Amino acid sequence: MKYVLVTGGVVSGLGKGVTASSIGVVLKACGLRVTSIKIDPYLNTDAGTMSPFEHGEVFVLDDGGEVDLDLGNYERFLDVKLTRDNNITTGKIYQSVINKERKGDYLGKTVQVVPHITDAIQEWIERVALVPVDGQVGPADVCVIELGGTIGDIESMPFIEALGQFSYRVGPGNFCLVHVSLVPVLNVVGEQKTKPTQHSVRGLRGLGLTPNILACRSAKVLDDHVKQKLSQFCHVPVSSIVTLHDVSNIWHIPLLLKDQKAHEAILKVLDLQRVAHEPRLDEWTERAQIYDTLQNRVRIAMVGKYTGLSDSYLSVLKALLHASVVCHRKLIVDWVASTDLEDSTSQEAPEAYKKAWDSLKGADGILVPGGFGDRGVQGKILAAKHARENEIPYLGICLGMQIAVVEFARSVMGLSSANSTEFEAETEHPVVIFMPEGSKTHMGGTMRLGSRRTLFKVQDCKSAKLYGNVSHVDERHRHRYEVNPDMVPQFESAGLQFVGKDETGKRMEIIELPSHPFFVGVQFHPEFISTPAKPSALFLGLIAAASNQLDSLLSDPKSFNSTINPTTNGNCTTKPVQNGHYAKKTNSNGISNGNGNGNHYANGNGVHK
Repeated sequence: MKYVLVTGGVVSGLGKGVTASSIGVVLKACGLRVTSIKIDPYLNTDAGTMSPFEHGEVFVLDDGGEVDLDLGNYERFLDVKLTRDNNITTGKIYQSVINKERKGDYLGKTVQVVPHITDAIQEWIERVALVPVDGQVGPADVCVIELGGTIGDIESMPFIEALGQFSYRVGPGNFCLVHVSLVPVLNVVGEQKTKPTQHSVRGLRGLGLTPNILACRSAKVLDDHVKQKLSQFCHVPVSSIVTLHDVSNIWHIPLLLKDQKAHEAILKVLDLQRVAHEPRLDEWTERAQIYDTLQNRVRIAMVGKYTGLSDSYLSVLKALLHASVVCHRKLIVDWVASTDLEDSTSQEAPEAYKKAWDSLKGADGILVPGGFGDRGVQGKILAAKHARENEIPYLGICLGMQIAVVEFARSVMGLSSANSTEFEAETEHPVVIFMPEGSKTHMGGTMRLGSRRTLFKVQDCKSAKLYGNVSHVDERHRHRYEVNPDMVPQFESAGLQFVGKDETGKRMEIIELPSHPFFVGVQFHPEFISTPAKPSALFLGLIAAASNQLDSLLSDPKSFNSTINPTTNGNCTTKPVQNGHYAKKTNSNGISNGNGNGNHYANGNGVHK
């Protein structure tokens, strides 16, 4: 097994996750099998109880693992299925060591950070690296490890010590360290400054790790003399210094690495030159070029409660982007804070209220993603009502499906007090209820999580057709509440179809309004398995409906991509900005910010810590 470790220096948010994923893509394009591990130094056992405002979205794996959003990047880029063990946290390591101590596994020894914690980290890495994640038999050739945080952080010290020992243990030719650092350009002098990277590498070397490759984040390509200076002071060959400059979209990052022959430097360190071939990235090149030339717009209103941080909905944004590229549409996302749609806002902040409703009314499609808690729920209900009454394409995910059911009960069935017991425990008409197997005392890992099967009960429905007329689909879930099965007959009598159910037939998974052009709600999270090469069927349906292409898609989903002419109306006007950063009113998801300015933002992955 060969290992590539990706670390970060100077500041957080440089895009280590994108870099690690892109390294994996290039190595995979060289004919190697690749797996990934993300190390998060926080004390939480997993990301399940973290607020999206605190750490971005919680990504859910097939096995129900609630993990860091970077694992979503790995799955999307590498087309693999990871497990919860591919995300290592300080909490998991300490918990495993303490459990061993309680069982007496250490034979009465004093349990210490070194060697017990550091040994546990190394053993975890070796064990997980051997687990195949690509559907093939046997372990991968290369394991790409991303160490979260920044070199010098106190909480990452045990991992740095463990990885230093690990590099010595596996020996030369089996370990390659890629250090991602910042080379800023000061506006005052307009010069690329190398000192931050010099200090970062010095700190890394002082901790026992020596970088083999420098991946330098900068606004523009590094000048030759800057590379020479970095090589001299950081003891890294010029050929092993790679520029990760700002680009128009995230799919250019693997191409940047290939063009600068980063794969050759990595293969040389890992002694894999004889078994790997030149990387073939034709599909990535084509996708990046198509994205850069898209001109015809599709506008989606994203109605949620975490709209102040785009990373809160990272997988949703990626799924929208995947679908929009297939439909050859330039995606515009209008961020609508659901609280701004509520009547109380019209009095407290009339400008925000007007802006929110203008965005909603001007959208080609409306998406209400998942969430928890009662803040902004009324605004989401109003958004669902607006979509239903005005025949605007609508996709509700998890809570987005549940509020669509609540709205239908209130507006169509005349049950004015209908609600979810999540928001009103003693509601007269509990149309959404707490699942019997859930826990009300423990939050972490107690939801209905992971991949579950949904059976189509109505074959002649839009959802079944979008999935290719299959009998069932396996999608990932993360919820505590569900549609009340006792009220399903009333809903169906009123015209709401439950076209997908779980294997027991008692848990509602997919709703549709047959009379509506596209009104779909799902209890699962289809965004978690969407990839650039295989966009989510339901997101594809939303974008197609919003751009008047749904009929073509439903008539022949398999050939849909090839039947649409990717025409452009002139030259591309993309504007690159810093890869890995975003301002409050913009986003960095390769998506225009919804203000109509046409700007594209660089790496498509928000902040990666």
